[in-house]
Amino acid sequence: MAYHWVPVSGAFSREALDGADLLKDFDDKGAAEEWMTLFYEDLLHEGVAEVSLYEEDRLVYGPMSLEP
Repeated sequence: MAYHWVPVSGAFSREALDGADLLKDFDDKGAAEEWMTLFYEDLLHEGVAEVSLYEEDRLVYGPMSLEP
């Protein structure tokens, strides 16, 4: 199953996130969470305020604020 983060609020564009390579799929939940730990500041810089984690179409958790 593929996991992915979905931006749910903020002043962002999906095109900019895609261009910055910030829309990714992960093989497991741990890999997705590790990636978020490393790249949440990049998401904030692109205007994302909150994200949710999905496994395929199933909400795992969120929305989760990226604000420190």
